[in-house]
Amino acid sequence: MSTRPPVVILNEPQLAENIGAVARVMANFGLSELRLVRPRDGWPQDRAWASASGADWPLDNAKVFETLAEAIGDLSLVFATTARPRETQLPVITPRQAAADLRMRVAAGQAVGMLFGGERAGLETHDIALCQAIVTIPVDERFRSLNLAQAVALNAYEWRLTIDEGPREAFALNSLPPADQKSMMGLYEQLEGELDEAGFFHPPAKRPSMIRNLRVALGKAQMTEQEVRTFRGVVTALSKGRGRVLAKLAAQTAATRGE
Repeated sequence: MSTRPPVVILNEPQLAENIGAVARVMANFGLSELRLVRPRDGWPQDRAWASASGADWPLDNAKVFETLAEAIGDLSLVFATTARPRETQLPVITPRQAAADLRMRVAAGQAVGMLFGGERAGLETHDIALCQAIVTIPVDERFRSLNLAQAVALNAYEWRLTIDEGPREAFALNSLPPADQKSMMGLYEQLEGELDEAGFFHPPAKRPSMIRNLRVALGKAQMTEQEVRTFRGVVTALSKGRGRVLAKLAAQTAATRGE
């Protein structure tokens, strides 16, 4: 049973640099099987490896075909990516819809592929007729032109989301849990005490609602234990600063009175 990711087929690609850029985005999103149909400048081309920035394996194992029919002969489902309307009666779907369908077919053990046309003219009607649906990227109508690697990247990204929606483990490990409610209560009470001293809660009748609003705002922040300690340190520093100001004012008053 086949469970391999979708094959990427480039039909009549022109520039080796673009083929290398395609290999790079394939590697980014876990695709490795690249097929080329009549590349304009032949194959292999050193410039492709230079453009791949180290993502060599799709290029190292790339297969070259003389016809599109041969390139997709072993695939049970192929989606054609194009921005131009063609005279076909195929379903038209987005990359996200395509990725969901491809994922379902791969899970069922089927071999599937994504077809992309050459840089100059894209896919012709007779090419699309060999496919089972048209994938159109919802770009702005004022400028619909995407380069080859961009088109592959958008479709490969949507494919990747069907198998891995979360952040990389390295990022997940950086996420610390929020502080417990005991720590938060300590922060609330310290802040509210200092605000009482500063005369912030005025008029007194509004004190309960003002405290409630402060606690809601701070609670929504989901602070970590370290962040709570830092915030409490800020409150302490501000309160000490207020004390210094009051002491300075008292000294100035005493000097004015000649004490």
